[in-house]
Amino acid sequence: MTRTIWVGAVAYDPKVVSIWEGMRRYFHEEAHLAVEVVLFQSYEAQVSALLAAPDDPAPRIDIGWNTNLAYLQADVWSEHRCRPIAMRDTDLGWMTKIVASSTGPVAALGDLRNRTLALGSRDSGHAAILPVHFLARDGLVEGRDYRTLRFDTDLGKHGDTGTSEAEVVRAILDGRADAGAIGSPFWNTLRSERLVPEGALIEIWTSPPYNHCMFTARPDFDPSLAQRFADALSAMSYDNPRHRTVLDAEGLRRWVGPHLDGYDALREASARQGFFTRN
Repeated sequence: MTRTIWVGAVAYDPKVVSIWEGMRRYFHEEAHLAVEVVLFQSYEAQVSALLAAPDDPAPRIDIGWNTNLAYLQADVWSEHRCRPIAMRDTDLGWMTKIVASSTGPVAALGDLRNRTLALGSRDSGHAAILPVHFLARDGLVEGRDYRTLRFDTDLGKHGDTGTSEAEVVRAILDGRADAGAIGSPFWNTLRSERLVPEGALIEIWTSPPYNHCMFTARPDFDPSLAQRFADALSAMSYDNPRHRTVLDAEGLRRWVGPHLDGYDALREASARQGFFTRN
């Protein structure tokens, strides 16, 4: 085996432990890569570890499994020296949905004027950052044209838990908000698993598509090791039952190479909203 590759992941849910136990087993037993996993409580801590200097007393990792916001923060704060490695097929073409009560006053985007829009955690790209950004491009400015009800329930997790999106839906159903912003995967789950009464919510707007998570390597990580890591991911097959268990848990069918054309809107929105300012 090669030297140990230290990979960071954020523990946004207990299932993360099982996912990465399965991933580690695959890397060791089948890909013959010495991969060890460090779990963080926030993406801010993970990005700090990704960018840590060799003499920094903080933890130091080689690769981070980052949200789209964490990937962009790593990219900006490293002066574009961090390298994208791989992403899920399901990270391509995410969208934000604005949904409303089917019996309420909001049936189109223009109906949001002087009304209340529920948003997820402020560091969630899909449930807060991008909705505000896209609505402003359509002439609807937060605080001027509509009010917001924000649910900052999973700060540091960048919306991964889905908790804030669930709160958005509750606020619409109980009348605290006239509409709300959620990610397209959450919207699809609501409908497919019938988590709300049938016909209770309607979709009134869909954003342009954008991309989500990205494996990101620190600036000085050995490119050949990064390639071996990416190749090992690509070799996982959904047709293999052992691989499928892990892939299903992580929400994908195959790993793909970096698609960098789906981050422009979030990069612009994050810069405007102050997410590239380091504390």
